[in-house]
Amino acid sequence: MHARNNWGGSFEMSTSEEVCGYEGNNRDTEWDRAALLGRQDHLDETLQSWVLERSEKSKKTKYVDFGCIVCSHKALKWIFGSIFLAFCVIGLPIIITKSLPKHHPPPTLPDNYTLAIHKALLFFNAQRSGRLPKNNGIAWRGNSGLNDGNDSDVKGGLVGGYYDAGDNTKYNFPMAFSITMLSWSLLEYKQKYVAVNEYAHTRELIKWGTDYLLLTFNNSATKINKIYAQVGGGLNDSSTPDDHYCWQRPEDMDYPRRTISIYQGSDLAGEMAAALASASIVFQDDVTYSQKLIKGAQTVFDFARDGGKRKPYSRGEPYIEPFYNSTGYYDEFMWGAAWLYYATGNSTYLSLATNPSIFRHSKAYFLTPQFSVLSWDNKLPAAMLLLTRLRMFLSPGYPYEDMLMMYHNITSLTMCSYLHHYKVFNRTKGGLIQLNRGQPQSLQYVANAAFMASLFADYMQVIGAPGWYCGSTYFSASALKAFATSQIDYILGKNPMKMSYVVGFGNKFPRHVHHRGASIPNDHKHHSCTGGWNWRDTPNPNPNTITGAMVGGPNSFDQFHDSRKNYNFTKPTLAGNAGLVAALISLTSTTGSGIDRNTIFSAIPPLGPQNPPPPPPWKPIKT
Repeated sequence: MHARNNWGGSFEMSTSEEVCGYEGNNRDTEWDRAALLGRQDHLDETLQSWVLERSEKSKKTKYVDFGCIVCSHKALKWIFGSIFLAFCVIGLPIIITKSLPKHHPPPTLPDNYTLAIHKALLFFNAQRSGRLPKNNGIAWRGNSGLNDGNDSDVKGGLVGGYYDAGDNTKYNFPMAFSITMLSWSLLEYKQKYVAVNEYAHTRELIKWGTDYLLLTFNNSATKINKIYAQVGGGLNDSSTPDDHYCWQRPEDMDYPRRTISIYQGSDLAGEMAAALASASIVFQDDVTYSQKLIKGAQTVFDFARDGGKRKPYSRGEPYIEPFYNSTGYYDEFMWGAAWLYYATGNSTYLSLATNPSIFRHSKAYFLTPQFSVLSWDNKLPAAMLLLTRLRMFLSPGYPYEDMLMMYHNITSLTMCSYLHHYKVFNRTKGGLIQLNRGQPQSLQYVANAAFMASLFADYMQVIGAPGWYCGSTYFSASALKAFATSQIDYILGKNPMKMSYVVGFGNKFPRHVHHRGASIPNDHKHHSCTGGWNWRDTPNPNPNTITGAMVGGPNSFDQFHDSRKNYNFTKPTLAGNAGLVAALISLTSTTGSGIDRNTIFSAIPPLGPQNPPPPPPWKPIKT
């Protein structure tokens, strides 16, 4: 009997003598057949078990054919099991989390400076003259001054612009300064304006002013000999109906409003150039309008630089001199030239702004405290800070470095003068710095100084300078921020009177603001020139709230009289509010901190390394 050998070869079973390879006598080696049969059965069972075992093993391994991949059932189970486990561990919690109602963290509450800036900007809406846009937002204001400039040669008249204060006069000088300050703050803190949702609004306010300024001279010409400096006004102690004698809402004005022309006035022209040039950078996304502003700025600046027109615009003008008298024009030369350089990139303007004779004639080298106070009249500290910015960020080098370094040093000393440590200026017991030497209407100067201090601190932060020196004493930049914060906090109510000097901010603020439009009810009745005196003299609060107006402020003893007739306390002005807006936006931390380093330099070409000119070639001296 033969069976298959699974290890190869044959497996032979036999009953002969050759079984198991044994050879011998058949008789002598006869097998017990019963035993042999039993053994054979055993071997058959063994063989069967091997064959069956291999057959069973081959049946246990099953495969799934996916076409390009063959996978066993067991592996497939592991794969699907792993996927299910991953879903339970990772996917299911994500699905549950996504399906749960979302609880967003509460938004960051705006700080006081952000709340105040919304209100401070509304003051400009309340001061608009002309045909008001539908979105002006001041319910008690309407169209006014539609006959302004009828006595001029301007087609359509001089309609538009802003009333200066509580009267209905349009003064170009402080109006232009206000526009420059708004533009400057917008260029420095654009992202903050955007974040507090006031960027578009502020641009509208700037354009309202620049559109009007462009009307006041022949902006299509390259050379002019006249500027309309003012519309309206009045004479002190006059009994003739005018902006001072009458107490009327702008909408009710029915008296003659004269237009004042000037044929000399470098200060006014220089400030108008600064306003138009700075605004041209604000509107650089509107190329046509920006170029129009630049052209206008160059035209009026040429008027300012004309040797035959160098006289303060207010001199000998009884409708101007008692109210907005200018003390000089060299500061406007520096200020206007600096802005024109930034707007055009023309180095001629930078050469003028850094001309030593401009510095000398402006008397900046005197370093007297009065020249460190920024105002609608004195632009020196602002002009030098603006040019210090150029040195700190671009460092143009020769031939400007000497004068720029001088401006930087004086700016540093100006900042030192604001610190209580040096006592350059007195302070009230409540902590208000007396920049105008105890004279009334001090808050406008305080707001300007707070803006400059805060801005200079931000300049230092950008270049990584932790502070600056006052003589041999080193101060951290945070000292300037602390100064600015303390002064603006005082204005907003942290003072002995516990009163906010910004109308509408806080619970306690002036209710008898010296303002014609706010003091007469909007009752759709015409109130005559003298009929409005009843509202001027009443002890009742104003029927209309002129939101955001910063009043003149307290006296040097921290005292404030909320009296409509006492304008030194309760009169708001465009220039004052412009400085307030600039200071507030510089201090708000609701949206972070920092300035826009580059936008203001957009028109300036790359500055390569500049070295002093080589010495002249040597020539032998003839003897």
